Amino acid sequence: MANYYHSPVVGIDVAANFSVATALKPDGTVFKKNLNIEHNKNGFDKLLNFIKKIEEEFNSAPAVFCESTGIYHLTLLQFLIKHQVEIHVVNPLITNSNKNWNIRKAKTDKLDSYSIAKLCKSGDIKTSCILTEEFLHLRFLVREYYQISDNASELKIKFSNSIYIHYPGLQFAFADLTGKTPLAFLEVYPTPNHLLNAPKDEVIIFLRESSRRGLEWAQNKYSKLLGIAEDANNIGINPNLFENKIKRFSETYCFLKEQLESLFDEINDYISNATFADSFKLNYNLLMSFKGIGPMTAITLLTEIGDIKNFSNAQKLVAFFGVDPSVNESGNFKGDKNKMSKRGTSLGRRVLYTLAMASIRKSKSGTANNKILHHYYTVQLGTKKKKKVRLVAVMNKLLRYIFSVLKNQKPYEQRDPRIHKKMFLESQCLNQLAA
Repeated sequence: MANYYHSPVVGIDVAANFSVATALKPDGTVFKKNLNIEHNKNGFDKLLNFIKKIEEEFNSAPAVFCESTGIYHLTLLQFLIKHQVEIHVVNPLITNSNKNWNIRKAKTDKLDSYSIAKLCKSGDIKTSCILTEEFLHLRFLVREYYQISDNASELKIKFSNSIYIHYPGLQFAFADLTGKTPLAFLEVYPTPNHLLNAPKDEVIIFLRESSRRGLEWAQNKYSKLLGIAEDANNIGINPNLFENKIKRFSETYCFLKEQLESLFDEINDYISNATFADSFKLNYNLLMSFKGIGPMTAITLLTEIGDIKNFSNAQKLVAFFGVDPSVNESGNFKGDKNKMSKRGTSLGRRVLYTLAMASIRKSKSGTANNKILHHYYTVQLGTKKKKKVRLVAVMNKLLRYIFSVLKNQKPYEQRDPRIHKKMFLESQCLNQLAA
């Protein structure tokens, strides 16, 4: 039996500038259909009065359900929370799968609000965890950071593509064309002719001072750059056009990098002054016990996860990140080419992928960052699975480790699975003897 089978229910279909609400009586019949709510103070007050009217009519506060629409539902959600209204957020994947209850092919906001109310009243629906306004702001800051980071990456790719056209070969002279020395070099010698006409000693001194490397390095780099410039002067397309592109790129890229640094400082300041600062910092330090996790990765994981208490077991956290395998079975058939579901937090998967890559990587000395995961990736799965499948398996394991660390509030330890199993069995025996 559903939790709200004998209670009034309100379903809200949220759009950008307005919403539509439908209320059902305790017996499931319609109390009020298609109430239009403007997304302003008057509209929200109208909804609040409507909810109070339902409570007075049936002597029971209604349960309110709305879809998660990215950002459009957030103002309405926070408003109702402040006024102590029981509101639940439903994943649109759930509601969309149940909107074909009518044979007639039609999709409108009015029908959607009714189907949400009907579904949530008659079914035991899983709802999303609601974040506090304070924590929600932190999530906005973190996601803004990655948006700016993506803009910088996209700009970098476009600039690199320009190199192939206007200054071919230059991409082989420097490992990273957006580094301090390459950018400084391009600002002083933006075209092949600028370098070819410049005195040799002047260029070598510039390379040496800019990179803070030795004379031999500067001389070798000059020889390589000179050969590239001679070729580019003959095969490059309109190299003079590249001079203005460099100037625009340098200004924009440096601005974005400054924005990232400023936003990172703002995120740390916000965490320090938040009411959840102590618990967040504790969990932050716990995640930093993983080798390969940097400050921004730890902050992002904690921001996406929210409260670890919302996940009763590790499998639910894995599903939230969308790295659990999809299932395709029918009768005796069992699909063996299933991809991961990707139904959870995309930003969480992104940083988790980075962490997985760092965990299986080896240092310059040849030591694996995480010996257990490296052995799991290369030996246990090495001959059985493809590279991408193995990497997803590592991501899955990392999430289980993260769940255990945050749940038990203990730092991560690289422990051989056999030793871990032995310790677990010993602990179980001691608990049984104590009982």
